[in-house]
Amino acid sequence: MPLVFDAPPISTSTAHLLTFFFAFSYVGSLYISKNARLSFSKHAAKSANGSPREKLRDERWRDDPGVIRARLVAVTIATTLCCGLVFWILRSVVGDRQDGLELTVDTTITRLGFKLYRWDLDAVYPHLITPLLFLGPLYATYLGHRLPLQARWSFRVDVKSKFCSWIGIRNYVMAPITEEVVFRGCVLAVYHMSGASTRRMIFLGPLSFGLAHAHHAWDTYNRYGRTASAAKRAIIMSLFQLSYTTIFGFHCSYLFLRTGSIYPAISAHVFCNIMGVPEITWELRRFPHRKTAIILAYIVGVAGFAYTLEPWTRFGGLYWRSRPYNNMSY
Repeated sequence: MPLVFDAPPISTSTAHLLTFFFAFSYVGSLYISKNARLSFSKHAAKSANGSPREKLRDERWRDDPGVIRARLVAVTIATTLCCGLVFWILRSVVGDRQDGLELTVDTTITRLGFKLYRWDLDAVYPHLITPLLFLGPLYATYLGHRLPLQARWSFRVDVKSKFCSWIGIRNYVMAPITEEVVFRGCVLAVYHMSGASTRRMIFLGPLSFGLAHAHHAWDTYNRYGRTASAAKRAIIMSLFQLSYTTIFGFHCSYLFLRTGSIYPAISAHVFCNIMGVPEITWELRRFPHRKTAIILAYIVGVAGFAYTLEPWTRFGGLYWRSRPYNNMSY
């Protein structure tokens, strides 16, 4: 049985510092190794027509296989370090008990959301909430005959080429796993140990996740030619990404806290990376004869998401207690 506390073992300021350290470690790991750092030529030509410029031979961009491999190693080490820090905090609280190491390991696994609580159908429901929200985009994909086994779907293109490339491994495997473990598991674990309320954890924790994506602005600025227009594009894209990732973080934090499990948050992350940002305007232009049906699918998806969000996430655990705040187990 995992360890619970009668009082918060760390302060709120300590939780803030740890959250900053987690984010700094994760993003900073991408720039420690020379192989993981990006490189842009000062003599590159300007981009045209609002498109990225051509990559020069001596440059290193974020989608280069060598850069991706180095960064995957870096974030794996950073994620392990963050989990180790949570373990160390819990170990210092446990003290010199005879079963201290075993208790700390069990508590760390539980608080990071790695423990599997059940194997019944209820364990599946949390993984279906995010696809339900995307009912509109899924319907548009169906209209384009791009769902699995439809006419325009191809195993070679839509599975092998997409998921078995280095970009696919980064986008659909390593990034969702490591980001959720660090920015959901580790961040929410320390905020919970500081005595933060559930609402505060949902809306405060994901801010670090959103800010952690701000470093992509430098990449955008260079790929689009280092002009005033490129700077404007980088700022706009970063602000949009900050907003989108923060809102997405609210959702994954809720899933994590309600279920006490990291796996629904990871599956939601994978699914959203596959689907991308919904583009209802483009979908309505592409299928003008199905405008009403597309809009209805979006509405039903949002309504279904709101209706199922609570009943489909009833796992319980340490993070979601019905007792008053001052009687919570930390």
